[in-house]
Amino acid sequence: MTIAVVLAGGSGRRMGQSIPKQFIDIHGKPVIAYTLENFQRHPLIDAIEVVCIDGWHDVLREYARQFGITKLKWIVFGGETGHDSIRNGVFFLKDKVNPGDFIIVHDAVRPILPQKAIDAVLNIAHEKGNASSCIACHPPIVYTDDFKSGITDIDREHVMLTASPQAFRYSLALKCYEQAERENRHDFTFTSSLLIHCGERVYFAKGTTCNIKITTKADIALFEALLQIPEELLYD
Repeated sequence: MTIAVVLAGGSGRRMGQSIPKQFIDIHGKPVIAYTLENFQRHPLIDAIEVVCIDGWHDVLREYARQFGITKLKWIVFGGETGHDSIRNGVFFLKDKVNPGDFIIVHDAVRPILPQKAIDAVLNIAHEKGNASSCIACHPPIVYTDDFKSGITDIDREHVMLTASPQAFRYSLALKCYEQAERENRHDFTFTSSLLIHCGERVYFAKGTTCNIKITTKADIALFEALLQIPEELLYD
């Protein structure tokens, strides 16, 4: 069994809108609906769990009905941090999935998600136990100690840029989030970072630069442009 855990717990203050950015309407459809549709149509996704900001659960259920998201099975409350939201989603599934099942964690505000990108992380996760969507780093990277300047160049050949989706055997994700709770750690933005903290090796799956995170108003314009591109060109 494979569960998509979609993170929609943020308020999106940087967007400057009166509603959370995952619920902003783009061409008659909220951003989160575009994201959920990607998992709805993928044959390996059995169910969807959304970790949702308080006060929007009923709205989300109505959108799921309106846009035919029949795989939506659970809506869970978000946490104080991104880490806590993922933790809430993982812990909620304790008595609902088996240890050998898989979860695929993704941001609701990353709606450009080709089916092949989902295939990639699931294939690697089934082989290795986990997988993080990644792209190679092409721009030069400079380390800064004062956020104003830098004198150390980082070898970009050994740098990978990680993003969601990320997929994990459920027992592995649960073990790591339980460890974080024991350590009172709530600052791991990605589950992959938590895995590394717990001594696990993170495996890479081919991602796409088109998998943008909608954070600012400019990102909305970019998302609208990407909607016009055939999916087969978004992942090559």
